[in-house]
Amino acid sequence: MQQPFAADNSTIVLDGEIDSDVRMVDVTPRRLSKKQKAAVIVRLLLGHGVSLGVSKLPPEDQNNLAHTIAALGNVDKPTLAEVVQEFTRQIDNLALSFPRDLSETVELLEPYLAPGALGKLRAAAERTDTTDPWARISRQPVERLRPLLSSESAEVCSVLLSKLGVAKAAELLGELPAERSDILAHSMALTETITPDLVERIGLHLAGVLDSAPVNAFEKAAAERVGAILNATPQEARDRMLEGLQARDEPFAAEVRKSIFAFPHIPARVEPADVPLIMRKVDGDTAVTALAAGKGAAPLTVEFLLENMSKRLAEQMRDDADARNAPKPEEGEAAMAEVIASIRELEAEGEITLLPPED
Repeated sequence: MQQPFAADNSTIVLDGEIDSDVRMVDVTPRRLSKKQKAAVIVRLLLGHGVSLGVSKLPPEDQNNLAHTIAALGNVDKPTLAEVVQEFTRQIDNLALSFPRDLSETVELLEPYLAPGALGKLRAAAERTDTTDPWARISRQPVERLRPLLSSESAEVCSVLLSKLGVAKAAELLGELPAERSDILAHSMALTETITPDLVERIGLHLAGVLDSAPVNAFEKAAAERVGAILNATPQEARDRMLEGLQARDEPFAAEVRKSIFAFPHIPARVEPADVPLIMRKVDGDTAVTALAAGKGAAPLTVEFLLENMSKRLAEQMRDDADARNAPKPEEGEAAMAEVIASIRELEAEGEITLLPPED
């Protein structure tokens, strides 16, 4: 059986069997170009099971590497030793490694960049990225990919869905109207005979469309930002503003309603098993005030919280809330908002996961 580096006393074989006619060879190292030396190192490491991330190279470089390796043939011991020594000398002399391109630089500096600068640099990095366009497309959030399913042809969209991960493709497909999703699902059956070259060209086209899209000034959608503001707004004012939004822009008002998470929404959004963790995070006096205020504003939430904590604690908090005089509206609103803020903090920390809002 052929070994990755089968050798006699004079020859290292990269590809093919050792030919008896070439056992006696000149031991003078071959003169190799930089590309050939790089190919020797790549072949050596791959032969020992080391993953080099060759797939991250631009397609043209992958093609050149493959042709260089194919043309090398057999490499003798002196040549291999000289290439390895030169490679190790370069590694030993390396004191500091910088990112290879703007994309990696942005990734390195991301925690330290202002949002405006970060958005511009990301856009510039995408425009200058020469790696596989599908890898770049797959990294995009659903929000950026969603418009493509409306603006592109069914055939192009079917290729896009086929190249994305299953979860992301399912999320995009599930958000489409039934008629459009049926068309795209059927179009995927027509991709059986599509050529790799055409898939690559479609990827370059879609990457260009994404690159030309303007950079958003805000990370969150407008409905989420309005919803976050209304979360901290007293209920009476919140209801009044929602009524005004409903009259002016009904679809936008519906999206805002989905983004709002207030005290009455707790039973529909919080897992019962997470209630003890939430109540431990809320100050005891604040929790009692929220329960006292919630008896009139959100009785279902009060019962939900009490039913899903320990029986002893629930009885104590119920008694404390019943014994307390009805809090002032602003005091009750502040206490209920504090409970919501604690839930949001636990969600951000990954301690709990909120259920998706109902339509």
